[in-house]
Amino acid sequence: MEATLIVVAGAMIAGGKLLVAQRDRPPELAGMWELPGGKVAQGESEVDALTRELREELGVEVAVGERVGNDVDISETMTLRAYRVTCVDGTPRADDHRALRWVTAAELEDVEWVPADRGWLPDLAVALTPTTAIRPQTAWCSSSSPRH
Repeated sequence: MEATLIVVAGAMIAGGKLLVAQRDRPPELAGMWELPGGKVAQGESEVDALTRELREELGVEVAVGERVGNDVDISETMTLRAYRVTCVDGTPRADDHRALRWVTAAELEDVEWVPADRGWLPDLAVALTPTTAIRPQTAWCSSSSPRH
């Protein structure tokens, strides 16, 4: 049996909003929105992979926190996992995506999500409520405010 490939995704929450990224590829997912992240390389920890992927995709340094929701099986050999992340340096930019957007809990259902990420919507809505939302010392990376 082939080893399962883990794909990690980051739920960056600041000021009651979640950062989502619009896919540019592949064609069947282009234009849809996702939590940014990527594949864990052989010998790499999930935390290290997510830190690397968000540095490459968004140009930010993050602190990786607790898991969000359950594993999502993308295929028989690929599993997707989400983690809360806090931006500690930089301003998110769409280096590997069409666009970035900050959304509230009320807007989650209005986003055209990639199918794999839809399963996390209830967990993300809870994470975005005022009593559970992460409130980092600097609400937005590098003192920038979220952009729509």
